[in-house]
Amino acid sequence: MKTALYKQKVIQLSSIERSQWQQMYNASIRQELTCMHCGEPLRIYIGIHEAPFFIHPPTSLDCLKEVAAYERESQKKQSDRTETSSLNGFKMPVRREISSSGNESSATDQWKPPEPIKAIPTFTAHHKSGHEEYTGYRAILKEQGISLDDQQWNAATTTEGPLLILAGAGSGKTRVLTTRAAYMLTEKNYSPKQMILVTFTAKAAKEMKERMTIYPGVTKGALQQLVVGTFHSIFYRMLMHYDFEKWNSQHLLKWDWQKDQILKEAGREIDLDEKEFAYDQALTQISWWKNHMQNPNEIKPKDIWEERAAYLYKRYEQMRTSKRLFDFDDMLLGCYDLLTTNQALLERYQERFAYVSIDEFQDINKVQVELITLLTETKRNLCVVGDDDQSIYAFRGSDPDYILNFKSDYPEAKVCVLDQNYRSTHPIVESANNVITTNKTRFNKQLHAQHTDENAPVLFFPYDEEEEATMIVNDIKSRIKNGAEPSDFAVLFRTNVTSRALFERMVTSSLPISIESDGDSFYRRKAVRKVLAYLQLCINPDNGQAIQDLIGALFLKQQVIQDLKALTITEDCSFVEALTHLSGLPNFQQKKLQKLPEQFKQIKKKTPVEAIAFIEQEMGLKDYLKKQGNEGNKLDRGSDDVRDLKVAARQHETIEAFIQHVDHMIAKQEEARKMPAEKTAVQLLTIHRAKGLEYKHVYILGANEGSLPHDYALDAWREGDDKPLEEERRLMYVAMTRAKNTLAISVPTMRRGKRAHSSRFVREVKKMARTQSKHKIPSLIGGKR
Repeated sequence: MKTALYKQKVIQLSSIERSQWQQMYNASIRQELTCMHCGEPLRIYIGIHEAPFFIHPPTSLDCLKEVAAYERESQKKQSDRTETSSLNGFKMPVRREISSSGNESSATDQWKPPEPIKAIPTFTAHHKSGHEEYTGYRAILKEQGISLDDQQWNAATTTEGPLLILAGAGSGKTRVLTTRAAYMLTEKNYSPKQMILVTFTAKAAKEMKERMTIYPGVTKGALQQLVVGTFHSIFYRMLMHYDFEKWNSQHLLKWDWQKDQILKEAGREIDLDEKEFAYDQALTQISWWKNHMQNPNEIKPKDIWEERAAYLYKRYEQMRTSKRLFDFDDMLLGCYDLLTTNQALLERYQERFAYVSIDEFQDINKVQVELITLLTETKRNLCVVGDDDQSIYAFRGSDPDYILNFKSDYPEAKVCVLDQNYRSTHPIVESANNVITTNKTRFNKQLHAQHTDENAPVLFFPYDEEEEATMIVNDIKSRIKNGAEPSDFAVLFRTNVTSRALFERMVTSSLPISIESDGDSFYRRKAVRKVLAYLQLCINPDNGQAIQDLIGALFLKQQVIQDLKALTITEDCSFVEALTHLSGLPNFQQKKLQKLPEQFKQIKKKTPVEAIAFIEQEMGLKDYLKKQGNEGNKLDRGSDDVRDLKVAARQHETIEAFIQHVDHMIAKQEEARKMPAEKTAVQLLTIHRAKGLEYKHVYILGANEGSLPHDYALDAWREGDDKPLEEERRLMYVAMTRAKNTLAISVPTMRRGKRAHSSRFVREVKKMARTQSKHKIPSLIGGKR
């Protein structure tokens, strides 16, 4: 049914502006929508695969017939009332709702059915192997349930010299790595003491050792001697063995708060405000410099923020070394210094580790490359496994050029391509190929699926972030009702900010969720806290925490807080009124402060959205955000956060209700962060965190220009730098290839309250894959492609 009663008025979905659908959905949850005939509460369904409709509780057929008759009559009257005029022989509608700003919706923004991806070639089965019967160790493995196709087997049995294994998404690279190690131990009789297998996470190292226990002929003793671990764990052991006292873990800066303390001590030397300066971003930048082996004296700052970060870097290193402390980055740098200054020790390790294997080579950085080059320069038995199409960690210092140039660095290297995908269906794999082949800086290769079905990936078209979340939650609920498990689902997003509405909708649903996030709640972000402080102070002018959050936005130092506390006592007034009594400030600033009490009273009378607009325009927030800029953070701008906050605020009629909602969501976010990751729940995670994982059903949020790809990549592209945009495309590719059975990509009409353009990746996914790479794949093992 399409008709309901709301606030004593008859409403029809076809005549409600699209921007109000989510508000109607929220009203239905509060049981404010009722049937116009029987008065029963109605729910509204907004989903991906069906146009919205009201859900009537179980009732008599007569009631539903009455509603249907009313809707038919109403539709007929509406048709009869349509006014038209004639212009040059054409019938033109006279009445048409048109938005004045282009940023708001009209009745023409109606629900649109999902669009399946059609640019998919006919499925052709690619045989896993050309052998009807396996022999030798391969046959023994098959009896144990460990089956390898020809390409995988060729990679696993190539043990001498440099080897590049290009392992596409879902191609079984872990199986190849573990089989190769087992083959070297059992068939080649290599000593486990001569081998190291480097992974990027401790979890991956543990998984590989556990998998190897099932291989025939691999003894527990051999596994105990085999070195499997991360770069940091392996090279840190070298340092500990050489100089235990210097590298004792008691001297390790293990936590960010420890490094943060050192930076803030250095920041006070140049009068940096602890609450206003982005120290977390400075830590990230310092780590990037260190991984690129750039010491403080080599830094050439590009702007004032980098100039400050470079100063902090120099002082951080001085203060750290004076206290004989080290951080995780120093482990690799320290090991590099040790091996380059102690030739005898280097030669011992070169002899000891004669066979080196590295997983996820596309994510390697400069210092890691230099260390591996040192270890393998004499024996040159280096096996690297990776996929240039899945290089997504540039912000941590990784560079796909290392894997793309491997053949140049090792001319004698053999190359093997694992291009059979055992995870995803043919439509999903080909849709992902459509996107990634647009990249120019990549190897010329293409994945092939091992199986297919009729479920093509779909594009769906919510109005905005709020409706997007509702559509996904309702779709998941429908699938679970039909037999799916919550753990079958993952919702992927570019940044944690993108997931705000989704998290909130999940919290109010009955679905179990697991969210992996390092960041604070959206409502604890710096710019958002400033806005919320204004709203909280209009309700309670004596809110001490809110006044602390607000101080920076008023261009005052945190030290002023003590003065304000004293003034509230001496002047017997609230914190807001105390601002007007501050002395020693420039005249223009005092004039602004004098206006604040009256402005706070005006805010209180407004809706949350109106209040935020007033705070921006009339109370100086826009000036503050402009001055702050990105503060070293390429991904997040304070002004964008405020626009996101407006979208959330639009769902609430009063400031009090909005603040209550915010407090509730902050508490829920804290609760979710403290809970261990739950494997039986719906997974909410960034694309970066999803790498290496797989799910039956995957949803990708926000396929819009500026979201995916991100604004910072588009800015770089406009300035002639393609690298960030190509990495964004790789992110999209990684997200798509997490899906096993179904894939749904969201393309909202609005983003952050403004009209949005669909992502270029959406346009690319609709076109058949093409290859235009600069990098050809040489010397393939395993036959022709």
